[in-house]
Amino acid sequence: MVLVLEPAAKRYGTFRINQDDQAVATDCTSRFCSGFLIGVSILFCILFWPIGLYLLVKVVPVYQRAVLFRLGRIKDEEAKGPGIFFVLPCVDSFVTVDLRTQTFDVPPQQVLSKDSVPVHVGAVVYYRIFDPIISVTNVVDVGRATRLLAQTTLQTILGGHTLAEILSQSERIKQQYQQHLGAATEAWGTTVERIEIKDVRLPQTMQRAMAAEAKAAREARAKVVAAQGELHSARALKEAAEVISHSPTALKLRYLQTLSAVATETFSTLIFPLPLDVMGGGSERGSATSQGH
Repeated sequence: MVLVLEPAAKRYGTFRINQDDQAVATDCTSRFCSGFLIGVSILFCILFWPIGLYLLVKVVPVYQRAVLFRLGRIKDEEAKGPGIFFVLPCVDSFVTVDLRTQTFDVPPQQVLSKDSVPVHVGAVVYYRIFDPIISVTNVVDVGRATRLLAQTTLQTILGGHTLAEILSQSERIKQQYQQHLGAATEAWGTTVERIEIKDVRLPQTMQRAMAAEAKAAREARAKVVAAQGELHSARALKEAAEVISHSPTALKLRYLQTLSAVATETFSTLIFPLPLDVMGGGSERGSATSQGH
């Protein structure tokens, strides 16, 4: 008994050739079936012309596009519309895609900031579809996928910032959020146009602490402003006193001005200021009289 061993390369090569033959046969069968079904569909439209015309003609508005499938495969590289396009009954199917800007609310997410402060933050996302074919073939529900991704991305972005950055650098955080979300949804034929951060809610204890800190800061600023005002007024009074000390006439004019200001007030008690030089002169005359006696 003689065993003849066939080389492995020869066996594998024969297997690959058999696979190629099967693929060619399957492709030919698929083409034949596709042509047969298309011919039957066209014959159906001809036989039932009025009804066939209703099933044959479709209309797409200007804000929509139609992705056309023929026997499960995309018929053209571009979506149909706007306007009229034709489909074959029982052979073609299509999916309409809205190209208008759509919006959704991101529910408030509880995020632990970088400095370990729990924060509830919500957002609003505006997006639109720029490639209808990719949005239909690459994802089941592009709207739901974008909403879920927006929630997780918001948690990731805010988790890398402190509370002070979240409150003071909202524009930079929005840009970073839009870039991350847009890069992820680009593979779905979707572009993110705008994002707005809203509903930044803090715990009650943190709100009270921040209110107390802000009140203390305001009181400190008020004290500094009052001290600066007293300093400026003291300097002004010093300069006025130096000017008046060199001019007795100015002192008398200031005295008369004070009298006129007091006279305009309606008080039951009138305070009449007496000049110090008068009092000094009276005391000097009294002392001279007592010495003469």
